Parts: sequence; structure tokens; C-alpha cells
Amino acid sequence: MRYLPINSQLFIDNRTRLKKYLNPKSVAVFNSNDVMPTSADGIHPFKQNTDLFYLTGIDQQETILLICPDAIMEKHREILFIRYTNEEIATWEGQQLTKEDAAELSGIQTVFWTTDFDRIFRELVAENRMIYLNTNEHLRADTTVETRDARFLKWCRDAFPLHQYERTAPLMRRLRAVKSPDEIQQIRHACDITEKAFRRILGVIRPGKWEFEIEAEIVYEFLKNRSRGSAYEPIIASGAGSCVLHYTANDRQCVDGDLLLMDFGAEYANYAADVTRTVPVNGRFTKRQKDVYNAVLRVQKAAIGLLRPGNTLEAYNKEIGKIMEAELIALDLLNADEVKNQAKESPLYRKYFMHGISHHLGLDVHDVGNRHRVFEAGMVFTCEPGIYISDEAIGIRIENDILITDNGPVDLTENIPIEADEIESLMNN
Repeated sequence: MRYLPINSQLFIDNRTRLKKYLNPKSVAVFNSNDVMPTSADGIHPFKQNTDLFYLTGIDQQETILLICPDAIMEKHREILFIRYTNEEIATWEGQQLTKEDAAELSGIQTVFWTTDFDRIFRELVAENRMIYLNTNEHLRADTTVETRDARFLKWCRDAFPLHQYERTAPLMRRLRAVKSPDEIQQIRHACDITEKAFRRILGVIRPGKWEFEIEAEIVYEFLKNRSRGSAYEPIIASGAGSCVLHYTANDRQCVDGDLLLMDFGAEYANYAADVTRTVPVNGRFTKRQKDVYNAVLRVQKAAIGLLRPGNTLEAYNKEIGKIMEAELIALDLLNADEVKNQAKESPLYRKYFMHGISHHLGLDVHDVGNRHRVFEAGMVFTCEPGIYISDEAIGIRIENDILITDNGPVDLTENIPIEADEIESLMNN
């Protein structure tokens, strides 16, 4: 692994918290992600299932975790299964985790090869009456490709039809929404790497540069700093592309007078940063561009102040809608009288600000969580207001990563330049 080792106590604590929610006489199963094929004999880079990583710290395919708090044999209360390895496999594929390696990383003392799973699982199921199965229940999940967890669910229900079944997804949403200090440290590190990339590209951006050249500079800085790369597909959108919310072609040439919207973040130890900055390609905002930019920045500053324990996403978004309306009226994009008479279910500001302002951030960029849950200390949210004026080719989004604490919001990306004047100064020096 490229990232520095993580203390196994993080994963021990995570499993301890999960066990508190499991019913008596139950066994919980978590599978790693598959290695996804391309074509011929090609494969995509492996990305671990984030629930499994959260509970074990194991970053290798063909891994299974069993948690059985009431197992008769104490050594079976936590079991890790990893893929078999030997010297011949290491010659072809490189060094894989040994049982000793896996125990050290995870804090789990009982480690078997994955080939032993069926035998041991049947033994534990016979002792217990309930099986917890893991599924991806993210509201925006694409479940077209069947996962190992999904295949296992089908097999398990066929093999053990008389057992009771429960879902671990609601439990993982609850646990993962509040980050521990060790997790916050990993997210902060990903943010610090992202800062280095942003400062690097400020000296590169100019008319004539291609969007993919700027992306290359970002990825270089990520890899140089122990990141495995981008936490998500970067958006490097100049000109009219800045008004396309999920623009990822990154194949246009930057033109003098254009804005360049860049939404990118480093992944570090599987944890994500998620940052957006919008800059003038030639190093100077026009008056109109700066007016819009500062309007977005004012909305963001107000929004960050609302990321406090006790608030809710519903109340938060409602308040931000009012603030955005006032800014859009001041920019002559909305009419005050029309706003006063607008339908509540179709606010007019949505023409220029059509996406949500915040989402959970952690092991996943759009991390798991309950949108109806009251904000708590330890939650990490993005804060990303934007204004998109397509007929003026002005798309501006500003995004920071915010930790909620009992003493007020903490900006994990506070060192990434954000004020318009500072950005201009850095680009022209």
C-alpha cells in the first residue's frame, strides 16, 4: 500500500461499536469488492468495499469478515478470511498479505484462507439463529453490476432458508456518519494533498492549456504524495463546460476570458477529499465574473456557519435557499416580486443553483448517512454552493470540506486559497 500504516485500534474500535447493535445469537458477514474486468485479460485497479475496510483495514480482494459475538469458541467471534498466497503466487503477482500481516493490520487474531470460509461459516450458522448481510443501499447506487455481497446474499438465503435475516446497511450508515479522530486525520491528509495540487496548477493555468494537461498536473501531485490518485473522476471544465455539473470530458482548450471550474480531490488511505475551485483562465476575473464569484463565496460562508450540531439537512437547505435567492436578485438574475410569489415546491433559484449544497464525506465521496439525521459532532460534510449562468458561460462552484464540532465548524480545507483576490495574486506571481 502507498499510504502510511493506520493503527489497527481504529478498526478494533469500529468493530466494537458495530457489535453493540447486533442482536444476540447472530453472525454478520462482509465481503470485499470484486476485481472488475475490462476486456481480454485486463482488469481495473482494485477498490476495496468501504464497509469492509472500515471494519478491518484490509485493502485486498477476496477478503471476508465474520463477526459472531456469541460464538461458542472465543477465537471464532471475529474471523478474517484472506486469499491464499505462497512463493509462486508472489512471483507472478507480487507480495500478498500473509495471515500475520492481516492480523497486524486488522487487529483480528483469527485469520484463515478464504478457501476455509464455507466450512467455518456453516459451523457458526448452525450455532446461531440470525444472519446479518451487507448490501449497498446508497440512494444513488448503481446496482447494475452484481457484487460479491449480492451473490453471497442469494447463496446464503438458499443454503439457510430457516434462519432470520437482518441488514447491516442501516447500522453502517449510523456508525460511519460520525468520524473518529483517526478517520478525521486521514480525511485531513487527503485535503492537504489536494491543497498541494491546487497550488501547483495555479502556476500552470493560462490560455491555450488543455483541460487534460491541468488534470495531469493534479494527478501527478496526488501520486507524488502517497495518494493512489483521484477520489473520483476530476471535473476540469472551462468556458461553457463550467455550467455542466458532471462534465468529465476534460478535453477542451482553455480560452482567454474563460472561467475554469475544477472539482477534484485526492484519495488517501481510502478516505476522500472533495474540493472545487473556479479560477479565471487568464489570471484576472472580469467584473461580472468576480461579482458572481463573490456571491457564491458569501453563500458558502453563511452555509458553513450553519453546519452545527442540532441542525438538519432540511432546515439547512431551506435557509441556504433564502440566502441564494437574495444573491441572485442582487445579480439581476431573479426578480424580487417573482420570488415573493413563487411556488414553494419550485423555487426560482433552482434555475441557477440546481444541486444540493452538502453531502457526507469519508471513505466514499458521497459517504453513507441518513439525510434525516440531526447533525452531530464528528460528521464531515462538503459545502458547495454554485451559480451557473449558461447563456453567459459562467459556472462558478466553490467547495470546502467541513467537520462539525461542538465548538463550531472546522474547515479541513481552510488552507486552500479561496478569496478572488488571493487567487488572482497567486496566478500572476
